[in-house]
Amino acid sequence: MAGAMGQRLAELIAKYEVPGAALAYLHNGELHEYAAGVLHRGTGVETTTDSLFQIGSVTKVWTATLLMQLAERGLLTLDTPVAELLPEFKVADPEVTKAVTVRHLLAHTSGIDGDLFLDTGRGDDCVEKYVAACADLPQNHPLGATQSYCNSGFIVAGRIVEKLTGKTWDEALREQIFEPLGLTHAVTLPEEALRFRAAMGHMDGGEPAPVWGLMRSCGPAGLISARPADVVAFGRAHLEGGLLDNPQAMWEPQVAIPNPHTLGAHWGVGWILDEWSGQRVISHGGNTIGQHAMLWAVPGTGTVVCVVANGGHSGAFTHAVATELFAELDGLEVPPTLGPPAQPVETDFSRYLGVYERAGARLTVGLKDGGPSLLMESTGELAGLDQPEEIPLVAVDDVTFVGRRPGDPDWLSAVFFELPDGTLYLHAGARATPKVS
Repeated sequence: MAGAMGQRLAELIAKYEVPGAALAYLHNGELHEYAAGVLHRGTGVETTTDSLFQIGSVTKVWTATLLMQLAERGLLTLDTPVAELLPEFKVADPEVTKAVTVRHLLAHTSGIDGDLFLDTGRGDDCVEKYVAACADLPQNHPLGATQSYCNSGFIVAGRIVEKLTGKTWDEALREQIFEPLGLTHAVTLPEEALRFRAAMGHMDGGEPAPVWGLMRSCGPAGLISARPADVVAFGRAHLEGGLLDNPQAMWEPQVAIPNPHTLGAHWGVGWILDEWSGQRVISHGGNTIGQHAMLWAVPGTGTVVCVVANGGHSGAFTHAVATELFAELDGLEVPPTLGPPAQPVETDFSRYLGVYERAGARLTVGLKDGGPSLLMESTGELAGLDQPEEIPLVAVDDVTFVGRRPGDPDWLSAVFFELPDGTLYLHAGARATPKVS
């Protein structure tokens, strides 16, 4: 695949209905770059290797790196309570307000309801204002009890960076990561992206997204735009040095992911951790409004891969790229996406029926046409960007189910589990959602 990558990338974007994509990878010390398709179906502008794509939540590893730099300078530890660093910080539960630590934020174990997308303006105080608005955020789960993806926690982490450096998160990121690594095509603000060729996201159906990006307050959780080569340079620094004295500290497992079928087996400090063919793999993915990115790094081989896409069946597309590329480069088998079992599995689904809810999402587990189904609805500020979807589910075992949207090649996985207090949770999309009725 590597030799004929340009042609293969074009074939894969056609197969997965992706408007445009770009790929960069480091192998045996050499950087390779490819691009295919268009940045915007409305304009037809061609995708090039120096085009900027939104990397979404891959940004979280950059924010975690900033925190680890501060830790190496002795300004905090992973177990420092957030309230010590941000005396003004609070959430709805006063005990969590006192006890939640930096480690909880960076490993997604705080339990803070994490999908508060709130526009607090374009000013340099937008992250500070966002943190103030977290005062009413309830708990998804008890502090440290399990893992649930928490955008809010990373915005709070970004505010810690601001408080300790005296700079905005954007400025600290530029001075502590972009400039030391010589990144020329990495930005955080739309007015910076305008200096480059920038991708537009595309929604289901292939139409350009109604807006280009998320609100500025989400910066530390997901607002970097970059060309893949710059993302690869960041990943390379985590393998070879250049940002941290001990980047391996971020690879230490912090919590097992209840649903290991989507991203990986464990969360580290910022990074997602997995093992392919006996090799440790560190990774992170990101999704914004119609854009998708993946970053993988293999410490044992030195290979780093970043692939970005601006719509279509982007998750299936990036998985297909990784499957072919890592097999050729390193002889690694990327785990296939979990799908239905060869033989039907009988299970008592009735115990799972009901409504599961957290900030930004309502999930209704029900019966449709005699079989289990999952109705997914977005709530809050981003509700207008997604239509409710009902997906039939297929049992894989007593707690694991898969389903897929009509016409989508990719299967979604959902795992049901209970905490010691008896609360039932549905873990899907890296998030633990409690049953509320």
